[in-house]
Parts: sequence; C-alpha cells; structure tokens
Amino acid sequence: MWNYEKRLQYPVNIKTPNAKIAQFIMSQYGGPDGEIGASMRYLSQRFAMPNRMASAVLNDVGTEELAHLEMVSTIVHQLTRDLSMEEIEKSGFGPYYIDHGNGIWPQAAGGIPFNACEFQSKGDPVTDLFEDLAAEQKARATYDNILRVVRDIPEIADPIRFLRAREVVHFQRFGEANREVSSKYPGSGKPTPAPFYKQKSQDKRCMNCSRTGRVLLSISGTLFILNIEPQRRRFPLPTRKNRNAAFFMPSCYAVGAERALIYKASGVRNRGSKGKIPFPSKSAFYCVTNPQQRS
Repeated sequence: MWNYEKRLQYPVNIKTPNAKIAQFIMSQYGGPDGEIGASMRYLSQRFAMPNRMASAVLNDVGTEELAHLEMVSTIVHQLTRDLSMEEIEKSGFGPYYIDHGNGIWPQAAGGIPFNACEFQSKGDPVTDLFEDLAAEQKARATYDNILRVVRDIPEIADPIRFLRAREVVHFQRFGEANREVSSKYPGSGKPTPAPFYKQKSQDKRCMNCSRTGRVLLSISGTLFILNIEPQRRRFPLPTRKNRNAAFFMPSCYAVGAERALIYKASGVRNRGSKGKIPFPSKSAFYCVTNPQQRS
C-alpha cells in the first residue's frame, strides 16, 4: 500500500495557457517513453525480481514515476484550461479537443494512443534491468527535446528540468541494481566460474583430478604437464604456458577426469579434428554442464 501525500513532488504553477506546448509535453504522459509506461514497467517487474535490493529499487522508482505522472498531467491541464475556441483551432488542438475536451488522455505528441506493448516485463532480472536503463535514457532524451522548446518559459521549463534530473538519478540507481544482480545472477553476460567447493554435486567428479596433483598427457608424442590447482582455486585463464591446464580443469569438472583425458587425447588438441569437446575459441573455457555457469 502507498501513503499518498496530497502535494506535487515539484510545484507547478503555469499562468499562461499554451495548447501547442501541451501537445508536446503530453508525450511524457502517455507516449512511448512516458511516465505511464515507466510506472507500469517497474511496478510489474518488481514481482519477478529475485534480488531484494533490485526489487526495492523497482518499487521505489515505480512509485516515484506515479508522482511524475501527476506532475505531467498537471502541466498539461494548466496549459489547456480556459482556452477559447479560437485558440484551440489556431494551436492545432482541435482534434484532441473533439475527442477529449479538456480532459487528460494518454497519447504521444503525434496523437498515437498509449499501448501496453511499449514496455516489457520479461521475468529475467538482467533483461528487465537493461530495459530499465534504456527507458530512463529515452525519457531523459525526450525531456531534453521538450526543454529545447520551452527553455524561454521558466514556469514550464523549471518542472521539466526537475523531471529530467530525476530520470538521471533513476538511471544511476538502476545501474547500481544491475551491478548487484550481475555479481550474483549467472545469466548476466560472461559467466564467472564458481569455486569447486561451492559445487557439492560436482565435487566427486574431480576427486581423481585433485588427488593426482600432476597429470601427464601424451598427445602427438609430446608430454604436457598439467599442474592441477587446488579445489578452492578458480579455473585459470588460458595462456601459452597453461592453456592445457586451463582446458583440462573445466573438462574434468564437467565429464570426469578419465573421460576428459580420453577426449583430450582423441583430437581435441588438433584444431582440424572434430573432438567431442572442441578446443576453446574464447579466452576462457567454461563448464556448460554447471547450471550456475550457464549464460
């Protein structure tokens, strides 16, 4: 539940009506980057957000977007009240007036009605947060466009500047939430290999690997000495000197030491062959059978 304080977040006191400017600002009420879409986006995404900190940010920002919605609607109302029919016709406000009179109705500056398809709630924390970051920047850019039109009218420009500043703050808060989620959620970009001791179900598969200490591989008549790191160390990044160890350790972790040795000796080293585990093309090789490392 919300506690409603009956005052605007920033005062709006417009004394001179201007229907043409009202049509521009109306886009931030029900346009593609407006406050209705923003509030519905964040208040919908918060339910499926697994991270409590990010969920709290979504709840806070979504609530503030409702306050911004109230501010924008107040601006539009004060810009369109007490207009004469002649002013309505000259300003191009006639089509809107015929359908809605002086009422506030969600549409973009071009007259396109608000549509819920303009925002998404995917249920994936990284996907949703990146959409939120983009949405805040699009809203900021729209307010920049409005400010270029009303910069010489202080009674309109001042509350618009406040709204723009809040979009920047929201972007920063979503950035903090994204960093928090990215550090814990396995689907956030490049996965970070988890330490062995955190994967209890997989520990037994690498017991032979950890007890051996050093494993000799004979491939094409060459001995490769693999210095197997302790269990609590992360997978090493491949270099010219340790790329065999960097490849073998996650392989052992995924399929077991014996099968990893067989796969390694059966053509994986040869890039032209088609081994069951291909030679890693990227800078690091990650265990695809580990659910916490899947992207």
